Amino acid sequence: MKNLKLFLFIIFSSICLNLASEEFDYEIIADELSSPWSIAMIDDNNILFTELSGQLRRIKDGVLEQESVSGVPEVLFAGQGGLSGIILDPDFKDNKKLYIAFSSPDEGKSTNTLEVISAILDQNSLTNVNTIFKAFPSRRTAAHYGARMAFLDDGTLLITSGDGFNYREDAQNLDNHFGKVIRLNTDGSIPSDNPFINQKGALPEIYSFGHRNPQGIVVANGLVYENEHGPMGGDELNIVKATKNYGWPAITYGKDYSGAMISPFTEKDGMEQPIKYWVPSIAPSGMAFYDKDLFSSWKGSILISALVPGDVRRLVMNNSEFIEEETLFSDLGRIRDIVISPNGSLVLATDGPKGKLIRVQPKK
Repeated sequence: MKNLKLFLFIIFSSICLNLASEEFDYEIIADELSSPWSIAMIDDNNILFTELSGQLRRIKDGVLEQESVSGVPEVLFAGQGGLSGIILDPDFKDNKKLYIAFSSPDEGKSTNTLEVISAILDQNSLTNVNTIFKAFPSRRTAAHYGARMAFLDDGTLLITSGDGFNYREDAQNLDNHFGKVIRLNTDGSIPSDNPFINQKGALPEIYSFGHRNPQGIVVANGLVYENEHGPMGGDELNIVKATKNYGWPAITYGKDYSGAMISPFTEKDGMEQPIKYWVPSIAPSGMAFYDKDLFSSWKGSILISALVPGDVRRLVMNNSEFIEEETLFSDLGRIRDIVISPNGSLVLATDGPKGKLIRVQPKK
């Protein structure tokens, strides 16, 4: 009976995957990649993306260039660390400016931190490279960096900074960057209206706190959507607001990896609730807000790439209210990032040492 159930499950899964793949066209844009992590669309056929192992790669006129972009700073490629987030300046077409987040080895290399640079893309090189943020203090772990970025409507930059795994209690304190969302001007200066700028003992870059490992952030319709990994269970989708405390580790819907309780509480006064959480974990990664016409029925949805077991979650939203969830592209394996091309197609990055960039369009 047990073997029969397993056989029927395999047959059912295969039918579901075939139905999924029959609904969409998959085009492999690039393959045999070294752990692609984050994608930035210049236009439909010109793409920049990071490889966690330290390379900034470029697809030019639809073709992957074999030489990586030069001028990238040294990164710590270890554990979850490496060359991570990338985002284009809102005026990229005119100024060729971009921003990259990565794990940066400290002098002596016994500790490291999250660093963000700005740079100019000049042909196949980065020039005018400037550090605009370094997380404080440094860490001895190579985990939970966050390293995702998004622009607010006023042109300021949000940066997610994870709790470093071993420093989770610091996510509740404002004298460090562990478990925070950071807000900066693009030159690295601090906006004068940052929420904690006049609070004694608080770092003035902090926008929100009490996060674990924020792996996706997107701004749409005046709202900041952020997803983050829970421990064993308790992955979250939040609406991030200035000054707010998102609870980690004082409240959580997950357990420690050993099975031990982290907190007996899922709610506390003064701490925000997620608008959606997952138990068991899906390990959310990249995130995008769909506002195009190619997949017309998806308009207004949040799309979240996920690593476990590997798929994309489409969340139907009514602004800050979660309505329902649909699972997509579960035949591609672990998906590290998702972006929307100007023509409305999706570009996905699959995870791992032989990762791919895949364009998804409706079946013709």
